[in-house]
Amino acid sequence: MKREMLLPAGILFLLLVSAACNKAGNEPMTADQLLGNPAYPAISYGGYRENTRDVVPPVEEIKEDLRILDAMGIRMLRTYNTQQFPHAERLLEAIREMRENDPRFEMYVMLGAWIDCKDAFTETPDHSSEDVEGNTAEINAAVRLANTYPEIVKIIAVGNEAMVHWATSYFVEPGVILSWVEYLQNLKKGGGLPSGLWITSSDNFASWGGGDSSYHKPDLEKLIRAVDYISIHTYPFHDTHYNPDFWRVPPGDQNLAKEAQVQQAMHRAAGYARQQYHAVQKHVASLGMEKEIHIGETGWATKDNYLYGVEGSKAADEYKQKCYYDSISAWTERENISCFFFQAFDEPWKDSTNPVGSENHFGLLTVDGKAKLVLWDKVDAGVFGGLSRGGNPIHKSFGGDLDKLMTDVLPPVPRNME
Repeated sequence: MKREMLLPAGILFLLLVSAACNKAGNEPMTADQLLGNPAYPAISYGGYRENTRDVVPPVEEIKEDLRILDAMGIRMLRTYNTQQFPHAERLLEAIREMRENDPRFEMYVMLGAWIDCKDAFTETPDHSSEDVEGNTAEINAAVRLANTYPEIVKIIAVGNEAMVHWATSYFVEPGVILSWVEYLQNLKKGGGLPSGLWITSSDNFASWGGGDSSYHKPDLEKLIRAVDYISIHTYPFHDTHYNPDFWRVPPGDQNLAKEAQVQQAMHRAAGYARQQYHAVQKHVASLGMEKEIHIGETGWATKDNYLYGVEGSKAADEYKQKCYYDSISAWTERENISCFFFQAFDEPWKDSTNPVGSENHFGLLTVDGKAKLVLWDKVDAGVFGGLSRGGNPIHKSFGGDLDKLMTDVLPPVPRNME
């Protein structure tokens, strides 16, 4: 911060502009330049380190995370709320301060605005109406933040899994999302938002028409036309329990060694994700439209004591996470698809009453800064040298003992045993 106080305001402004510029064309980076660009890897980010979101990480802790993510090569982050918690605003403040101190630092944000139905998270949610007050506050904050940090915020996502029917506590009809997307698009056309900002909604593949026909409604078609691109979620991990046909070991693989069985299962899992992506493509094409489709979320948890653990689908462990991450990354890079992998760090607030629950363990790093298997090669390469989280240097999980890690790895149940 000493450098900031010594530099005149005009020079600081020039540094900010320089940091936000495309070096090739000397123009500010826009969403269409970032999405699908393999030079700008993406990830979902929540910096919460406690078992409640009431403890919001301060700016300095977020900077600590940003240094780790920057060392990993990440250049785009996704957030989920704008005003219920000050996390997103602190993240944007941290990025701006880091840019001021180092114009070479690049990090952009897909800013999520949370959308709820009326009486969400009560015993009687009203899915035919929206939470007007809460949703308005989220959208207004998204507009304010996008205009305050135009060099950082490049996408606004209206809602997170807000249309999918299994979100029984809060889902809304597509018309609600449509109305807010149209509001933001009209605001952009009138100069009330940066012209290079893209507007979308980030939702389950089925919500975008890639699942059953119950989602194929006129308002969904209008929404597909209204967004700048489609952001889908695909979670083979969860379907190892809910729709496990692809997951079970077929007879032809049952004589393979454990590691080979797992690798084949993860190959099928990645293929399952690709099928869901292509199902959305097919639906959009059936409407006579072309839209860019990127992945707003996909991921793989590394621990569980319930549906995905030893007594369940046996999906949760670090080896499977690495297999999935590597396969999805190779596919999306090859096809110029941005993929906001879920997620950067474990978040203990997700299932605070069950520390071993899968929702707490989707991170590529643990809360105390251990790099899971997917990042061991980066530890070996020294990219985390001098970096820490909460005072803990970035070291390998399991003490770097692969044999110990593999003892937790189990193949799926053979198909003929189900």
